[in-house]
Amino acid sequence: MTENNFDVCQTHNIHADKIEEARNNMPTQEVLREVSELFKVLSDCTRIRIVQALANAELCVCDLTEVLYMNSSAVSHQLRILRAAGLVSFRREGKNVFYSLQDKYVEELISIALQQAAQI
Repeated sequence: MTENNFDVCQTHNIHADKIEEARNNMPTQEVLREVSELFKVLSDCTRIRIVQALANAELCVCDLTEVLYMNSSAVSHQLRILRAAGLVSFRREGKNVFYSLQDKYVEELISIALQQAAQI
């Protein structure tokens, strides 16, 4: 029985021009590390749900607990992680603290991922 294995190079032809182009366009290790950390933060389903909720409106922890059907300590824990990663920001209004997405790119990144997942 023969098996097609497309992940193994059968001919070992080197394409120097393509190798050079790939190397020249490769981000630095520091940039790759930052991207990796971003995806680590977003690898948690609860944090993605929080980002989705905040994409629609600025919300306080009490609002998020209702949206997510979670307790406030669990939501606060996840918000601390998102805040430390620079993905959400907050503002105080009296005794309330309202959270929002730091930048639009996070919403766009999640939106693209959701679209891709729907196609699988």
